[in-house]
Amino acid sequence: MKATRPSKHSRRRHGLKAAVLMACTSLALATPAQSLRWNSEAAAAPGTPAHMASSTAVNRNIGYVPPPHSTTPVASGFDVDHFEVLAQALVANQRVPGLAMAIVQDGRVLSARGYGVTDVRGGQPVDAHTVFRLASLSKPFAGTLAGMLVADGALRWDSRITEYMPSLQLSSPGAAQQLTVADVLSHRVGIGRNAFDRDIERNASYASLVQRLSSLPMNCMPGDCYAYQNVAFSLIGDVVFATTGQFYGDSVARRILMPLGMNDASVGLEGLVSSPRWARPHVRAGGGWSPVSPKPTYYRVGPAAGVNASASDMAQWLLAQTGHRPDVLSQSLLSTLHTPVVDTPGEVRGRSWRGQRLGSAGYGMGWRVYDYAGHRMVFHGGAVQGYRGVIAMIPERDIGVAILWNGESNAPSGLLPTILDSAIGMPYQAWLDVGEIPEAMYADGQNPAAGAQSHRANAAPH
Repeated sequence: MKATRPSKHSRRRHGLKAAVLMACTSLALATPAQSLRWNSEAAAAPGTPAHMASSTAVNRNIGYVPPPHSTTPVASGFDVDHFEVLAQALVANQRVPGLAMAIVQDGRVLSARGYGVTDVRGGQPVDAHTVFRLASLSKPFAGTLAGMLVADGALRWDSRITEYMPSLQLSSPGAAQQLTVADVLSHRVGIGRNAFDRDIERNASYASLVQRLSSLPMNCMPGDCYAYQNVAFSLIGDVVFATTGQFYGDSVARRILMPLGMNDASVGLEGLVSSPRWARPHVRAGGGWSPVSPKPTYYRVGPAAGVNASASDMAQWLLAQTGHRPDVLSQSLLSTLHTPVVDTPGEVRGRSWRGQRLGSAGYGMGWRVYDYAGHRMVFHGGAVQGYRGVIAMIPERDIGVAILWNGESNAPSGLLPTILDSAIGMPYQAWLDVGEIPEAMYADGQNPAAGAQSHRANAAPH
């Protein structure tokens, strides 16, 4: 599919917006570190079958940081218990082997739990600290790290990639010299979409594919059109190394994972398999699920697909991305990361929730940005063999959701619009087919979907 080329007027508009945001971000000062108090609470869901349940659940309340912008409470009837039941039903009905979900709202972790098993051949129960491969949910980490370097003054959004990679070549004369950090992070390199992905899957090295970028035809000059990338996106890793002297994964750990308390998270295949608890990838086989070994292929493009994390980690990541960790990520930086700089109209098509809920779509610095039923939504999805995941935030309601699972199925993706619709008060829509839900899965023996009242209060701000 040919990349979408915005109109000249659209390019000028987005260019002006990006320039203003660049100036604001480069002038922003880091917020002094704050002392935060954490409380952990672990418990298994009452009434959940022992072989399917999470062995621990984490509910951490951050030392409260007020929302950075005016927000509206979630709609009445927003019921986290019900969402957890739906997640449990997905694994109980074997729609996926295992699943992890984190929900945050108003600076608090409402749920961070695991469901199902790490391996259908006798694995452990998935819990809040079971690590999953994030696939393309890794891209926001790359955008965030680059933004932190911009805020430090070590980098600019309009820095030319060839300042750090002088040997880089693209096929059109002068194109490589025009390519900027912002172009790479927003998929505006100018080459065809998913360039060299098949080569990555055939075990080609990242370095060899960077050299072959010069052989690809250009759909446009850098900055002028959108086409999603993995190999070209990962040029930002070389920029990080040239800027900091640290390998990309080490920089992510030092600047993001450790400061945010993402203690289970890592970058790379070794980080995944050395985790005390990690979810094996699964593919369909003979009408059921079969575990496979995680492939090293897309780990070779770490900025695009190299991060691993648990539900507990994703809760902390969501808190930071919703503005509740200003000691690590400033609001001016988040505003820049979450602002679209190129239109991606293909995202609004389809028969799923995208086709019915999205009014517009764009891409910022490592994040997709949607109009979700009239509400701005910051989003990314990810998929690699045996793993799937989605992450989304609606800033107006100060809510964030992350869902990870270890099976090649799209079924759990319906959890996301189910939760978001409830948060903004949309009428019920059957996005999620989980089959019959046993009454034993409900803590109070009642089905809230049938009109019963949950024992848990709704998630209105305190």
